[in-house]
Amino acid sequence: MQVKLFYKTQRELAVSLNEIVDAYWNNELNEETLFKMVHDVYINNPNKVLKDSEFTTVLKQQSGKRRLEVIERIIKMDMNSVQ
Repeated sequence: MQVKLFYKTQRELAVSLNEIVDAYWNNELNEETLFKMVHDVYINNPNKVLKDSEFTTVLKQQSGKRRLEVIERIIKMDMNSVQ
């Protein structure tokens, strides 16, 4: 699975994150790969993922609650490891 590091639009980013989480749920990715891919996408596109400490509206509309729960936990793990 190929994932770009930089996205032009929030919609493209949402599709990519959805594919990553779905691949994990379908046992196509292990946890380590899931964490790395979500981390890499977030680090290179933080303004397209979060706005005022919340997911952007486009991401909320495109991804759904369950996927965003997974993404949020990974992002929080990243933030805690930085501090």
